[in-house]
Amino acid sequence: MNNLKEEIKKQVRLELARRDFFEYCKLMASDFYKADRAFLKDVCSQLQDFYESDEKICVINMPPRHGKSRTAGKFVEWILGINPKEKIMTGSYNETLSGTFAKSVRDTIASERTEGVLVYNDIFPNTKIKYGEASSSKWALSGSGQANYLATSPTGTATGFGCTLMIIDDLIKNVQEAYNENVLQKQIDWFINTMLSRTETGFKLIIIMTRWASSDLAGYILENFENVRHINYKAVQKDSSMLCSDILNKEDYDLKTKNMNKDIIYANYQQEPIDVKNRLYSKFKTYEKLPPAHYIMNYTDTADEGDDYLCSIDYQMYGSDYYILDILYTDEAMEITEPAVAEMLTKDRVGFANIESNNGGRGFARNVQRELKLLKNTHTKINWFHQSENKIARILSNSTAVMNNIYFPVNWEDKWTEFAHHIKHYVRDGKNKHDDAEDCLTGVYEHPKPNAISFGYTKPV
Repeated sequence: MNNLKEEIKKQVRLELARRDFFEYCKLMASDFYKADRAFLKDVCSQLQDFYESDEKICVINMPPRHGKSRTAGKFVEWILGINPKEKIMTGSYNETLSGTFAKSVRDTIASERTEGVLVYNDIFPNTKIKYGEASSSKWALSGSGQANYLATSPTGTATGFGCTLMIIDDLIKNVQEAYNENVLQKQIDWFINTMLSRTETGFKLIIIMTRWASSDLAGYILENFENVRHINYKAVQKDSSMLCSDILNKEDYDLKTKNMNKDIIYANYQQEPIDVKNRLYSKFKTYEKLPPAHYIMNYTDTADEGDDYLCSIDYQMYGSDYYILDILYTDEAMEITEPAVAEMLTKDRVGFANIESNNGGRGFARNVQRELKLLKNTHTKINWFHQSENKIARILSNSTAVMNNIYFPVNWEDKWTEFAHHIKHYVRDGKNKHDDAEDCLTGVYEHPKPNAISFGYTKPV
């Protein structure tokens, strides 16, 4: 009788594991997936709900050592148990990590029955690794007729494999990559151009990572896709309690973070991107109605190299404050930007325009003058000058003054989307891909007001 009761209990547990992802995790790794670890139960429940819903994309941000990669692996196991026809692709920052992930899932499915120990095959007896097609990074299930799993990375390949479920797990390796905008952009390009092209009809996408930077892949997804399920866990809660003291208690947290860089603490443990704390500009002033104009001016920073941006800003002054009127921010060729700048100067009735003459700027200024004549603009005086001061030093030293004295129209982020994106994500310490917007904005603030005698400046009517 006791044996029968035990067998019934066992079968109930097995059936629960088939129906419920958290129950599966508890059965397979009871030492970690405990009933009192509420956040683990929540993430498992949300993953299952996401899989069973019509939602397409899920982003999960969690602190280190709290089971994000482990849970992703368990989820792949469970999915292949309930649906052996699923085709899954996972991506990590290098081949070693992605291969380790793949091998762990494969070995769990292939584990043999052991007396007195529950294994994967007890829960999902019909899901088996196909003999002869079980490499560490690509393998198939028996009876599927196709590969079911591929592990890859930005340096790997996804050729010839289509997936219905894609899981991207921790693409950023370290803080150096988080600070490097070029690396982050390459990861996004890899995701868009390589990974998304491998998805099949009805696919689902899961991004699991620490929020190192606001322009990382998770940030890109959250900003550019709609209806994204975002599961976000911080190690330290608002009331100073820990997410899970059983995994990381306050004493250990304080010891680990005592001498750690604050930016890394915020990113690793609180899911607050490094560049949010490290951004050069923390605020931007706005206006709804323009005050009277004492001066109407322009500052233009021409594109120094092929991939640089031209930035030209029309603004008016009232007292010691600067009110932005219009911005041209583009990487178009000079034959496009020269007449565009002239048209903007004419439209805004600009009286005085400063144009940097570095690296071809003088030629640009002369061509703008020519365009102004064609537009019959007699009110704009062009002044080209050589900027000899260090660009980065200028941008950094004037950042507070820029925030305090420059005003943008209330809808400026919609009017000048790319310009806004660049200045909002420029970091004080790190490798910024572009600094043209910041350089020009700094020039607006630091350039002297025109002098009616020395410049022949006449305020436009």
